[in-house]
Amino acid sequence: MRTSNGVYGADLRYRGHRVRSGKYAIPGLPAVYEDEEKLQAERKRYQQGVIVENDGSSKADEDLERAEDAAGMACMTAQGAYTVEVVLSDPAAGVEVLLKYGVLPELDVITRSATVKNIQNKTIFISKLFSGTLDFLNGNYDLLHFHGRHTMERNLERVPVMHGKQSFGSRRGTSSHQHNPFVILAERGTTEDHGGCYGMSFLYSGNFSFEVEQDQYRQVRMQIGMLDEMMDYPLEPEECLYAPEVAYVYTAEGLSALSHIYHKLIREHVCRGYYKKARRPMLINNWEATYFHFTGEKILGIAAQAAKLGVEMLVLDDGWFGKRDDDNSGLGDWFVNEKKLGGTITELAKKIHGLGMKFGLWIEPEMVNEDSSLYREHPDWAFVIPGRKPCRCRNQLVLEFLRKEVVDHVFSQIADVIDSAEIDYIKMDMNRSLSDIFTVTEGYQNYGKIMHEYVLGVYDFLERLGGRYPHILIEGCSGGGGRFDLGMLYYTPQIWCSDDTDAIERIRIQHGTSFGYPVSAVGSHVSAVPNHQTGRITKLQTRSVVAMAGSFGYELDLNLLTDEEKEEVKQQIQDYKKYWNLIHNGTYYRLHDPEKDTDTAAWCFVSEDKTEALLNVVSLDAHGNAPISYVRCDAGLYEMC
Repeated sequence: MRTSNGVYGADLRYRGHRVRSGKYAIPGLPAVYEDEEKLQAERKRYQQGVIVENDGSSKADEDLERAEDAAGMACMTAQGAYTVEVVLSDPAAGVEVLLKYGVLPELDVITRSATVKNIQNKTIFISKLFSGTLDFLNGNYDLLHFHGRHTMERNLERVPVMHGKQSFGSRRGTSSHQHNPFVILAERGTTEDHGGCYGMSFLYSGNFSFEVEQDQYRQVRMQIGMLDEMMDYPLEPEECLYAPEVAYVYTAEGLSALSHIYHKLIREHVCRGYYKKARRPMLINNWEATYFHFTGEKILGIAAQAAKLGVEMLVLDDGWFGKRDDDNSGLGDWFVNEKKLGGTITELAKKIHGLGMKFGLWIEPEMVNEDSSLYREHPDWAFVIPGRKPCRCRNQLVLEFLRKEVVDHVFSQIADVIDSAEIDYIKMDMNRSLSDIFTVTEGYQNYGKIMHEYVLGVYDFLERLGGRYPHILIEGCSGGGGRFDLGMLYYTPQIWCSDDTDAIERIRIQHGTSFGYPVSAVGSHVSAVPNHQTGRITKLQTRSVVAMAGSFGYELDLNLLTDEEKEEVKQQIQDYKKYWNLIHNGTYYRLHDPEKDTDTAAWCFVSEDKTEALLNVVSLDAHGNAPISYVRCDAGLYEMC
């Protein structure tokens, strides 16, 4: 931090602590919770955003100076989660910091966040605020991180921790396709089955930074937090800045055990609402079947065939609103194109429901086209630097979701559509990075504050959406997996894993994703062949096996399948219904390494009571006079045997 007169740094000293029952919440931000009822109580508790409960009175000071009292000790020994709060301050710098540790003993998970408060009468500037820091006494570690690009997200890369600093992150306004905010520090020699490893998963969907550094004494520090580049976040007197949360996990039993802890944490203590445990409806999405070129009659034809085969929901993707026949116009105009649909959305929804199916819609609320009524009326609502030609991606600009009036307007329009019809599902997309950061809002011309409050605006939109429509399944998406993180999973129980629907490439993407995220969080579909991204032709059976390691659905026109293929689809749907609980709630084992096993991929699901397992094997390549491939069944299956 720096003070208003340019002095950098803070000498933070211990002032006191308390231990209390229950897991803390964070105003405006996602956080791990103990259970959903207690979450509501915690959010009310922090509603005022005060750093100490008694507003810094002398009694509060006395309480903070006391050691843990009997009630605090009881919290630590009782069942359930508890919170440790440590208060630090530097009166000379005019700053107070509350460190918050959430402990979930049953899962062996610790979370950490921090609240920074300006306690002087002048503005201070926060230049770096990392949520999690772990220090180690020696440097014999490997760093496992997950890099990628659009249509090839979360590729595992394992490198030794070296002297000096290794860092990565995102400057794109989202957690990004390029680097995921989940990392592992593993002892050398750690495998899936044994060895010590430490995980950090960041509950945040915006810019972030990760660093690991080995010093001259071979000591190692790893840390993660909001991107510090150009942060310089201004804090006015008595104002607080809340750091997003990080979830720590350690195990001595290898990478599989680490993944299993995170999977259970996410399924039970991050995702919320009805669909965090319930089976999601098997859907068909019209995107790869029609793209923008559809009519209501065409959509009903796809739905009718899907219903006959047992598909449970139709999702109408991009193109149902405004003047939207390509990606040059219409974004921001969230009113139904009745001419294109041949009627109202209410009528279409009734017809879909009449087939015995649910009905869902695609939205992209954060975006706007210049060719739209919204932009013509409010050009100042989009990120554009005055005097410069705007940077367009997918021919669209980004709305200033840090501004309440913008979020209010977009939410109101979309809510009107949802209210007019029986909508069961929303796919919320976000198809470009943020750039040209400039706002006309007075006093807000600060890059760090704008980028952080943009994320808070997205969370606010999602909180409103889920609160008003608790029955709706919301799926996250950002050009596929460009915002695949625990922050989004707090609001959306599943995320479209990647825009690459090629089954063979999806195996690699889903393999990397599985290290930090459960199968229940993965959106995955059977798509058309030749595949629209790679041109590859893959058997329908193979495509279904890969898609079943996720939410499962279809993204093609089922009318174009042969009669034999339609029968195969019926069987796939029956199989998924039979195995969905094992797939979504079972223990997941990786049985291959994409870097070494280039001919065969394998994974399996094991029930919690170890009475049942589902083994999946896919041939990745074909050879003349091919050698035999053997799949090594991992510890979960050994224990069953």
